Amino acid sequence: MTNLNNLSVAELQAIIENAELALEAKKEDHRKAVYAEIKKLAASIGATVEIILDGKKVVHKGGGKVPPKYVHPDDEHITWTGRGMMPKWMRALIDAGHDKSEFLI
Repeated sequence: MTNLNNLSVAELQAIIENAELALEAKKEDHRKAVYAEIKKLAASIGATVEIILDGKKVVHKGGGKVPPKYVHPDDEHITWTGRGMMPKWMRALIDAGHDKSEFLI
């Protein structure tokens, strides 16, 4: 290890700044690993987790697949999550006088 007594003030300051940057990077890597483990454990029991850090929500993109909410009455393989545009099959059934609640899973 370098003898710190032989370094100038500028060299010591540079070492401190580099060490602080390295420490922050390691903390962030550890934080991300812990968040991933928490999400993995929650998913293993069918739960989801919202992490709030200092009053700010930690956003994780690609949170997973949304389960279907509606099913086609004649074909159980045709489903819709209830998000996005209404599928043509449901629009046609609603136009024919059916209620959307009839197709809830």
